Amino acid sequence: MILRDPIHGLVEFEGDDQEVVEALLATREVQRLRRVRQLGLTSLVFPGAEHSRFAHAVGAAHVMTRLLGRVRRVEGVLPADQRLDRDAAREALAAALLHDLGHGPFSHLFEDVMPDARHHEDWTRDIIRDPSTEVHGALERLSAGMADRVADLLAGHHRLTYLARTVSGTLDVDRADYLLRDSHMTGARYGLYDLDWLLRALTFGQVPEADGGEWVLAIEGRKGLPPIEGFFLGRHFMYEQVYHHKATRAGEALVRGVLARTAELIRDGDLAAVGDVPEGLARAARGEPVSLGAYLDLDDSQLLASVARWARSSDPFLAEHAARLLERRLPKTLPLPDDEAVWEEVQRRARGVADAAGGRAELTVYVDVAKDVPYPEPATGAGGLWIQIRHQPMRRLGEVSFLLGELRNKRIRRPRLIFPAPLRAAVVDAVRDLLTDDEPTLVAPSS
Repeated sequence: MILRDPIHGLVEFEGDDQEVVEALLATREVQRLRRVRQLGLTSLVFPGAEHSRFAHAVGAAHVMTRLLGRVRRVEGVLPADQRLDRDAAREALAAALLHDLGHGPFSHLFEDVMPDARHHEDWTRDIIRDPSTEVHGALERLSAGMADRVADLLAGHHRLTYLARTVSGTLDVDRADYLLRDSHMTGARYGLYDLDWLLRALTFGQVPEADGGEWVLAIEGRKGLPPIEGFFLGRHFMYEQVYHHKATRAGEALVRGVLARTAELIRDGDLAAVGDVPEGLARAARGEPVSLGAYLDLDDSQLLASVARWARSSDPFLAEHAARLLERRLPKTLPLPDDEAVWEEVQRRARGVADAAGGRAELTVYVDVAKDVPYPEPATGAGGLWIQIRHQPMRRLGEVSFLLGELRNKRIRRPRLIFPAPLRAAVVDAVRDLLTDDEPTLVAPSS
């Protein structure tokens, strides 16, 4: 199987890889990912960000084939029972392709908004394990028990512990693809890094006995530092400039209000105001269990069709805010000091302004706090990343890299007040005295 990809060029799956990928691509659950955008509402800011989780899944599978090739070249130092075999390689490839299977509409936003919503990782494992799904059947036809083994691998459990970290870890095939893909599709170049050299810099090493003595994939020598540093710096810049962009966060706040009002109407039994909504959304709004089939029927196109209907709703709030989303009339944002006491007071005052104007303050005014840890590194155990320098004991990457040492376990928070655009002047006047002199001035979301 040969595919053309804007990120990786010619993507080839041959032999065992082709058998696994072709079997899984033919399933309903994988094809559904074509209708789930990779970056949710980010296209409101970056017009090219229309790519799907399907394209990303194929890209992650391709990176996995390259990583497994590197593993085979350097695994000679491993004990025999730690080396890659055919079954483990097929399981890793399947896990890479299926890792986003459970994502709901609008990327992570759906699970953040719905009451008691399950995380997409839990849905992914359920989809793989459920005998009624086509993915489950395809995996079991490849190998008896493969569905459970792949689900376990996605949960971080595998007899080859280093393999689990290549699917979900500090450096994994998911991040390796999405940084390059999202950079290309948004037109932002912050996430570009040297994937070729990074894969070439991987080797095996044994962590100190004090940390468990486990064999791990490590960075080889000081020549491996530039690509791994570029990887984490790129990830940091993408969060700062793309994933946490103020207009994206404002759009997400608007969706949050729309879905919250929809849920209220559904719970109140006012079905005429919401019209025909997908079963999964209706059950989630009522706090009822959502069946696997109903969840899989949800995708971006379903939710956007519902938003278009809600723009004509008899409920004034729902109609107005659904129309704002469709027409990209986003809320405004105001950067805040990193002080939780200030956040509470700012939100209280801003909601007072909204209530006085006759709005639904609890649905339209939020303190949004974007968070990230650019480089997480545990102090003990075999987790995280290690570097193997010749004739020296294995060391944690943050102990060798000056850049990553400075970023290690630092939590970055970007608090913003989000509020309706018509209230801009009144809100700014109400909270001005709580802002520090060096705070950025109020800026409308970019077009």
